[in-house]
Formats: sequence, structure tokens, C-alpha cells
Amino acid sequence: MFSSRFTFSLTTNRLSEVLERKRANRERVLDLTESNPTRAGFAYEEAEISAALAQPQALLYEPEPRGLLSARKAVAEYYRARSEHVEAQHVHLTASTSEGYAYLFKLLANPGDEVLVPQPAYPLLDFLTALESVRLIHYPLRYEERLGWQIDFAKLAACVSTQTVAIVVVNPNNPTGSFIKQKELQQLNALCAEHSLALISDEVFLDYSEGENALRVSSLVGNREALTFVLSGLSKISALPQVKLGWIHVSGPEALRAEAQERLDFIADTYLSVSTPAQHAAQRLLALRHHMQKQIQQRCRENERYLREQCARAPECRVLKREGGWSAIMAIAKEFSEEEFTVSLLEEDDVLVHPGYFFDFPQSGYLVASLLTPQTVFQEGIARMMKRLSNKAITGSTREPRMGANERE
Repeated sequence: MFSSRFTFSLTTNRLSEVLERKRANRERVLDLTESNPTRAGFAYEEAEISAALAQPQALLYEPEPRGLLSARKAVAEYYRARSEHVEAQHVHLTASTSEGYAYLFKLLANPGDEVLVPQPAYPLLDFLTALESVRLIHYPLRYEERLGWQIDFAKLAACVSTQTVAIVVVNPNNPTGSFIKQKELQQLNALCAEHSLALISDEVFLDYSEGENALRVSSLVGNREALTFVLSGLSKISALPQVKLGWIHVSGPEALRAEAQERLDFIADTYLSVSTPAQHAAQRLLALRHHMQKQIQQRCRENERYLREQCARAPECRVLKREGGWSAIMAIAKEFSEEEFTVSLLEEDDVLVHPGYFFDFPQSGYLVASLLTPQTVFQEGIARMMKRLSNKAITGSTREPRMGANERE
């Protein structure tokens, strides 16, 4: 009776079972996985947001496949403020980056075609590809202490087949926080040219960079060497996931770009899903981004500083290099079962942290915490986690299925 696209197990894993039970019993849980800024205790400019969403012109429905010109101009201005040249005509508005992915998979892939996705990465892409009948193939990122995370190009190239239609990069990656580097972009462009592939860059965390590095690619909106789609939106930029406004920017060789946009127009015109109030509010909501980003970046830095201080005293825990984003990755140096440890930590210490398998790390021994977590909760939770880590190691290598993706846009 049901579609074969729905291949996901609905069985609740052990960590989710414990969490559901504790929440049902109204027990206090120190949640170190919080990724929803609207639940993280930040100060929003409520009057300005409400006024932006209540503009009278929003009462008039003016459907446009690419979205209202005023909103697309606001997106172009956002990039110009970042010293990136973007034309409003090259922007397609969507209800979210998730919808943007769905449009692009419809545009580029036939059922059974393949897209190459980095590993580790946020698991939402597994669901988005499956629901579009597209096959997801992982290519690995490798970590070096001095250089941080890098694409393994030998293995990426080996993943390309006659059914491959696109390479996805996440810039910066979630959860690794790593940016694409200039040399990597050159190699990606060469690979796309050799095999006639599109390049999809998910840049929702772009504004949350740490430090300076001239080798980084700040955004792929200026990439002309391959047909390139950049995804972003208000969810992270203005910390407003509930407003539901994202976009696709299209660049590349002119003929390919023009044909891609014409086909995207058809797809978007079929759904016309973008909210009119959100489009009229876009300029004002983007202008409020600095107020939110300053708070978020300050908290991420302070939480990361505390985490590094605690791990510096514990030889069994090492914090990996972060160039951006909201996540911190901890590598555990002793024999270690993520599943056993995280379940015990939640069951006995009331602390929820992501096991590495949630983000598809290829081997065991990683924990991931959200730096968005309120500081008092973060510090108490990390202290309890470090105390448990200092005890006798929990051995084994069992890996449970992922928890359900809980960071929808």
C-alpha cells in the first residue's frame, strides 16, 4: 500500500527510548544536543520581527516561481554585504533548505541516480535523498591534527559512477565545522567537469565561522567553473527556523545556468510553497541577523572554551578542530562504545549528548555536543560527562540506528 521510498525503520533505539521515558516522567535532562535557537534562551527583537511579518502588502497573493523580487533583492544584498556579487535573478526562494534539496534532486536526478555526500554529515540528507528515490553515496572527510578536516579526493573520485549526478558539500560542514579550501574547490570543479556533475553547496552555517584562513572558500556563489547550487536561508542566518524562508542560488557556465533556472522555475511554479509574509519580511529579518549572530557566536565560543579546558585535564578526551558551525566533536581515546556510554550517561546522569554514529562517523569513539546549549546547562552537562569518562571504560563497539532527525527547518 505504501511507497517503496519509505525505507526507514520506525523502531526506537535505546537512547531515544530512555529520552522519551524521562521526558514523559518530567525528569530534568541536560540536553547537550539542542540545535533550535528559539529554545536556547537567546534574546530576540520580538517587536521588530512581529512588525516585519505583519506588513499589509502580505495580504496580496502575487505568485512568482522564483519568489518576489523584493525578497530576492534582499538575498542579493545579504551576499553583497559579504563582498559576494549576486544577481537577484539567479536566486530561487524556497520554504527551507530541505525543500531546496528536494527541488535540486528533482531537477538533476532520475530514480536510482546517485549523489555524493560527505561523511561525517548531518543525517537529514539520508532522508531527503530517499524520499526523492535518489541513492546517497558517502565520500569521506579525513582529519589531521594540524590541517583539520579535508576531503579525501582519491576516495571521492572512486565514488563517481555513471549514475552520479551531483556532489554535495556542506560549507562549513555539520558537525565537523570544516570549510572547503580553495585547492579543494579547484579539484571539485575538475571532477565535475570530467564527469558532467553538478555541485551543491549547503551554506546554512556560513556566517558562523571561527578565526581567519585565507585558504577557505567563504561561499560558492561565485563559482563559475561548474553548474553550482548554493543553499541557505533564515533558519541559521537570522536564527529563525520557524519563518520558513530559504533559497537556491544558481551559478556556472551560462548555458547550463540558464537551462537549470528555467527548469527550476517549472518545479517551483508547481508547488509555490514560499510564504508571502515571509517574503515581504525578508529584508527586515535579514537586517536583524547581526543581533542574533553576535549572541550565538559568543555562546559557542564560551562553551567551546569551557569544553577545551575540561578536556585538557582528561587524557581520554580530545576536542577536534572547529572552523565554524555550532557543534563540538570529542574524540575518545580509550576503548569505547558510543551507544553504551550515551545511554548510561542519559540513564544515570541525566545528560543527553549525540553519539558519533548519529552523524555517520565511519568508526566508533566520538561524541558530539551542541555549542548552542545555554551555558549553565552546557557546563553542568559536560562536568557530568567528564566524570563518567574518567571512570572505567565502557567497552564494545555496538552501534544503534540513528536517532530521528530533530533539526528540521
